[in-house]
Amino acid sequence: MKNKRLFLLSAFLVIMGTLKAQNPIITDQFTADPTAKVFEGKMYVYPSHDIPSPIERLKEWFCMADYHVFSSDNLVDWTDHGVILSQENVPWVAPDSYSMWAPECVYKNGKYYFYFPSTPKGEGKRGFSIGVAIADKPYGPFTPQATPIEGVNGIDPCVLIDKDGQAYIYWSGRGMSVAKLKDNMLELASEPMQIQGLPEGFKEGPFAFERNGKYYFTFPWVKEKTEVLAYAMGDNPMGPFEFKGIIMDESPTGCWTNHHSLVEYKDQWYLFYHHNDYSPEFDKNRSARVDSLFFNPDGTIQKVIPTLRGVGITDARKEIQLDRYSRLSNQGAAIDYLNQANKFEGWKTLLSKNGAWVQYNRVNFGDSTPRKVKARVTSDNGGTLQIRINGTNGPVISEIKVPKTDKWTNIESSVRSAQTGIHDLYVSLKGNGKVEIDWISFQ
Repeated sequence: MKNKRLFLLSAFLVIMGTLKAQNPIITDQFTADPTAKVFEGKMYVYPSHDIPSPIERLKEWFCMADYHVFSSDNLVDWTDHGVILSQENVPWVAPDSYSMWAPECVYKNGKYYFYFPSTPKGEGKRGFSIGVAIADKPYGPFTPQATPIEGVNGIDPCVLIDKDGQAYIYWSGRGMSVAKLKDNMLELASEPMQIQGLPEGFKEGPFAFERNGKYYFTFPWVKEKTEVLAYAMGDNPMGPFEFKGIIMDESPTGCWTNHHSLVEYKDQWYLFYHHNDYSPEFDKNRSARVDSLFFNPDGTIQKVIPTLRGVGITDARKEIQLDRYSRLSNQGAAIDYLNQANKFEGWKTLLSKNGAWVQYNRVNFGDSTPRKVKARVTSDNGGTLQIRINGTNGPVISEIKVPKTDKWTNIESSVRSAQTGIHDLYVSLKGNGKVEIDWISFQ
């Protein structure tokens, strides 16, 4: 009952809000280690939840007290279903450990099984155990088991349910381990064994899946200084696996960790991962991202280049965040935080040279033509924005004259020509001046 009350309270507190984002996909809190799964026709993401530490011993380390779950049917608009589990309501977890690290969720036998690591309570207890919480729906309410899984000591659980129904659990800690699970999904059905065939160096965060009869074992790996995402392939879910290569390179800004999942949704594969977008100065506060992923004909994985634009099609009538750009011009275009003191307010686009432009792909105008475009802008000396479609030399569909102003202002302008369907947008600065743009929207 306590867990159910917690779930209902979370919903009552309007945590069930809708978040609109590209990368990062969640814009009002830190979300790391995203495990993405398709349940009931939607994409669900189960991340860990980084928070600034309320206790001194974790001020410079990872600090996580609970879990949220998020869902989307278009990978653009994400619903936060609130807290599904916290350290205070798991019987075996030390309630002040702040160690609710990377989780997992799977569906079997009509139930959803949520796997999570944490520090057990009790004198002399050290390290991590992995527990399970069970629900009838992918968003809960989840009821935690009284004790963790016996025989599993480590972090980063991943569960693969094979085509024959056999479930396997993977985890990291003193190497990478795998074991079979009993049909109740709560107990081991085999002795743990170490995963073989992986490169030397620190590894964690296993994520395993099957595709076209091949088993993929993917993992963050410190190849040099920070973590890359790497993978191996095999013919059996317990290995042996043959190392194949890199899925994603090191962070270009030095974020030490990465942690991920791979999932197919509506005939497209995606890589969910994290980066320190909202906390560039402290990489223990991270944010979930998603980009498209592709396979080669032989089943190997093409390297994913991280983007700000991310995935999904943006509704032209919503606020289009140009700062999550697809491309920028080489000169006169940049992005920055709207508010350095509160980075969750997001970013702005800065155009400061004649002809400077920003490209934003896949905007859906729908079946009816918008008549106006609105932009939230500011400018020290004024300027004119041109909005084109389908290229830097494409047709101009609107011009927005931005007056000199020292505060953010909403400016409207007419749309010159009928536009329907999906187009790439190009917003540029015409003439001299400097204009800062928060967002644009068509109406």
